[in-house]
Amino acid sequence: MKTLLLVDASSYLYRAFHALPDLRNRHNEPTGAIYGVLNMLRRLHQDYQADYSACVFDAKGKTFRDELYPDYKGRRPPMPPDLAAQIEPLHAAIRAMGWPLLAVEGVEADDVIGTLSRLATEEGMRAVISTGDKDMAQLVNRHVSLINTMSNETLDESGVETKFGVPPARIVDYLTLIGDSADNVPGVAKVGPKTAVKWLSQYQTLDNLVAHAQEVGGAVGENLRNTLDWLPKARELLTIRCAVPLPVSLQQLTAGPQDNARLRELYERLEFKTWLRELPAVGAHEPAPVVPVERPEPRYETILDQSHLEHWLTRLEQAELVSLDTETTGLEPMQSRLVGISFAIEPHHAAYLPLAHHYAGVPPQLDFATTLQRLKPLLENPAKPKLGQNLKYDSHIFANHGIALRGIVHDTLLQSYVLESHKTHDMDALASRHLGVKTISYAEVTGKGAKQIGFDEVALDTATTYAAEDTDITLQLHHNLYPQISANARLEFIYREIEVPVSQVLFHVERNGVLIDSKLLAEQSRTLGEKMLTLEQRAYELAGQPFNLNSPKQIQEILFGQLGLPVKKKTPGGAPSTDEDVLQQLALDYPLPKILLDYRGLAKLKSTYTDKLPRMVDPATGRVHTSYNQAVAVTGRLASSDPNLQNIPVRSEEGRRIREAFIAPPGSRIVSADYSQIELRIMAHLSGDANLLRAFAAGEDIHRATAAEIFACTPLEVTSEQRRYAKVINFGLIYGMSAFGLASQLNIERGAAQAYMERYFERYPGVAKYMERTRDMAKQQGYVETVFGRRLWLPEINAANGQRRQAAERAAINAPMQGTAADLIKLAMIAVHRWLQEEKMQTLLVMQVHDELVLEVPQGELAQVRRELPRLMAGVARLAVPLVAEVGEGANWEQAH
Repeated sequence: MKTLLLVDASSYLYRAFHALPDLRNRHNEPTGAIYGVLNMLRRLHQDYQADYSACVFDAKGKTFRDELYPDYKGRRPPMPPDLAAQIEPLHAAIRAMGWPLLAVEGVEADDVIGTLSRLATEEGMRAVISTGDKDMAQLVNRHVSLINTMSNETLDESGVETKFGVPPARIVDYLTLIGDSADNVPGVAKVGPKTAVKWLSQYQTLDNLVAHAQEVGGAVGENLRNTLDWLPKARELLTIRCAVPLPVSLQQLTAGPQDNARLRELYERLEFKTWLRELPAVGAHEPAPVVPVERPEPRYETILDQSHLEHWLTRLEQAELVSLDTETTGLEPMQSRLVGISFAIEPHHAAYLPLAHHYAGVPPQLDFATTLQRLKPLLENPAKPKLGQNLKYDSHIFANHGIALRGIVHDTLLQSYVLESHKTHDMDALASRHLGVKTISYAEVTGKGAKQIGFDEVALDTATTYAAEDTDITLQLHHNLYPQISANARLEFIYREIEVPVSQVLFHVERNGVLIDSKLLAEQSRTLGEKMLTLEQRAYELAGQPFNLNSPKQIQEILFGQLGLPVKKKTPGGAPSTDEDVLQQLALDYPLPKILLDYRGLAKLKSTYTDKLPRMVDPATGRVHTSYNQAVAVTGRLASSDPNLQNIPVRSEEGRRIREAFIAPPGSRIVSADYSQIELRIMAHLSGDANLLRAFAAGEDIHRATAAEIFACTPLEVTSEQRRYAKVINFGLIYGMSAFGLASQLNIERGAAQAYMERYFERYPGVAKYMERTRDMAKQQGYVETVFGRRLWLPEINAANGQRRQAAERAAINAPMQGTAADLIKLAMIAVHRWLQEEKMQTLLVMQVHDELVLEVPQGELAQVRRELPRLMAGVARLAVPLVAEVGEGANWEQAH
C-alpha cells in the first residue's frame, strides 16, 4: 500500500516558536522556529518512507470561516514579528529540501490536508498526518492516522477513542460541545470533555442530543438549550472540509531533488552548522535526494551461552572504545541491582547480556556470579576506554556487585551538557535532536503506573532491542557530539579536564555519604512542631478565627476578604495572590503575613529535612547518600537531590541548626573549606578594574574598601552600616541588580540607590565596561563564557518580551562569575580527591555545597588536611587576583563552617 505523508506545518511552526529557545544567528535574526520545523521534517523522512508527501501551510488572508463568523480566531494576537521574519527562509529551506509545499488561499491548511487524505483513501493509499492539532482527529479512519512528533504520539481509530472518549466520527460533535478557545469558537457554557463524552455516549450524536435537549437536567442542560441556535454554526466552523479545490493532483506530490547549493546558502545564513557539515562538498556531482539514505537495519544480539560471551569479550578487548550500559532493578544508585549489560563497539551493532531476568518461560541465562567475574578484568581495566550515557550511575551499579568500573573516557550526557547546557540531555532527547531517531522509551518496555513491571520481568527479545539500542545510540551520539567539542580547545578543556574527571570524583563522594545524628534531628522536629503550633495560635488570634495555614484559598479570604489588606498582585485566574513575594511585601506593614512566612519556613525545614533525613539513612551504610547532578544548572553548578543538600537554609537559626546534625564519627572531625568572596574575585579578574585588583592584591576587606570608595572616606572611617551597604552593592551588582532592587534591599529611596550605583561605577569603571561588553557579546552570540571557556547559553537574550530579555541580560552579567566559580570548585574537588588518593589518606570528601568542600577527617590526618586544603584549592588556577580558601573544623558541619 502506498503512503501519503502530510505535514500540518502551520501547527508545528507556532509550536516550535513557543517551545524552543530564542535562537539567533550572528546577525541577530531569529532562527528557532525554522530549526524546529526543519528538524521535524528531517526526522519524518527518516521514520516514514512515503511515496507522496506535502508540507501544508495556512495561506495569507481570510478564509470562508471568517465570512461565516467574523469573530473567528478573533482573540488571537497578531503573529509575533520574530515569527513572521522566519516564514520566508523556512519556506525556502523546505523547498530546497525537495518537499512539495502547499498554501491554498481561502481555506485553511486543515482543509487542504482533509481533502488530500480523502483522495488518498479513495485511491487505496495510507495517509499519515503529522500534526499537534486535536481537530485533525476527525479525519482518522482505517486508512488515515495521526502522528505528533513533539509528543511521539500516534493515533489510529482506537487511539482517538482512547484519548478523547469518542470515535473519530464523533469528534466534530465533541468539539462543538466543548468549543475551541484557540479559534474563538464557543461551545456550550460549563461543558468540558467529561460532560461532552457523557452526552455523546448517551445520545450517540449531536443531532440526537439536540432533539432530546429538554431531557438534560441541571444548569448545563439549561446552557445547552440556550446554545441550540448557535451549535449548527459552531459545527460548520469546526468541520474540516474535505473537497476543496487544489492546485495540484495527489500524484504530483512527489519529493523533488534536494538543492544542496541553496541549502548551503540558507544553512550558512541561519548558522545550522551540524546540518551544513552533512551536505556534500561543493562541486559534488549529484544532489542528494530529499529522502535520506535509509539507516542500516540494526543488528542486536542476545548473549545466552559461554561461547557467544567469549566471542564478544574478544571483540571488546580489541576495540578502541567500548560503549556500555546497565539495566537494573531500579533507579536508586546505592540499592539497585544488575539485571543485564549491553555493549557496542560499532554503530548499528550491539549485544545484550541478560543476567537476572525472572518470568515464566525465560530462556536459561549465564550464571550471574561467574559471568561477572569473567567480565571484571575488562570492566576494571583503566587502559580499556569506555563510553556511556551517565556512567556515574553505572559505576554505582557495578560497585554494588564489587566491581570498580575504570577507564571512563567519554560520556554523552556530559558531551551534550558541555555543548548545550540549556537543553535537555536524556538519551531520547539527544537521539531525536542530533540523530533524528526516535528511541524506544522505558515506558514502552515496562508500562506505566499500576501495570508497570520491573526490567527483570521484560521478555528477553524486547529487553535486547531496548538495551542494545541504548549502547548503539550512545556510540552514534558520541560520533556526532565529540567532534564538535574536540574542534574547540576551550570546550575540550571543560569536558576532558573538568566534567569527565569530576564525575568520577562525585561517584566517590556519593559512595562515601555523610553521617547524620538522627536523634538530634528528631529533637529538632519536635521543637519545630512546637514553634509551628505557637505561630498557628498567634495567626488565629490575628485573624479572629481558626483557618488552615496551608490553604492559599483560606489565606486569601482572611487577608483580603476579612482583614482588607491591599492586593499586591493577582493569580492568572484573577484572584489575589498569596505567594511568598506578596507575603514579604505585606509583612513589612502587617503582622499576620510575617507569621505566615515564618510558619511556612519552619514547615519546609521540618518536612524537607528534620523529618525526612532520618528516613533516608541507608541501612547498609548508616549514612545519607545524596546524588549530585552535573547536567542540570546552565552555569555549571552541581545540583543535589535525594536529599538536596545544596539548599539547606542558613539565614535562620533553625536552618543552621540542621547542619549540626551532619556529624563526624568518633575519632574524626568535619572540615569545611570554601573560597573566600570567590565571585567578587572573578569579577575583578574579568573586568580588570584597577581599584578592585588593587584591593584584592593588598588583601583588603573588599566590602570596607568599596564603602571607602563610595562614601569618600578612608577604610578606617567606614562605619558598620556603610560596610553593610557596600556588601549589598558588591553582591547585588554581580547579579545585575537594578537601582529599584538595590533600594528595596537597603530599604532606601530609589534616588539614593541610583546615586550609590553611579558612585560605584565612577570608582570602578572597569566593572561598568565589563557589564556593557558582556551584554553586547551575549546578544551577538547567544552565550557568554567562563574564564575557562564553558559556554553559558542565554536563549532569551534577544527576546521580544522585555522582562524576559532583561532577566537574560542580568544573567549574562552574573553567569561568567557563577560559572567560573563552579569550574573552580570542580577543579578543587579533582585536585583534593587526587591528593587524598595519592597520599593514601583515610580522609573522605563527603559533600560539595556551592563554593564549599566538606570532608570527614581522622584526628591523625587533621593537621595535614588543614595545611594542604588551602594550598590545593588556591592552586587550581591563576587569576589576576589571588584565590583564597578558608578552612574550619568541628564535631559537626555547623561548627566547621
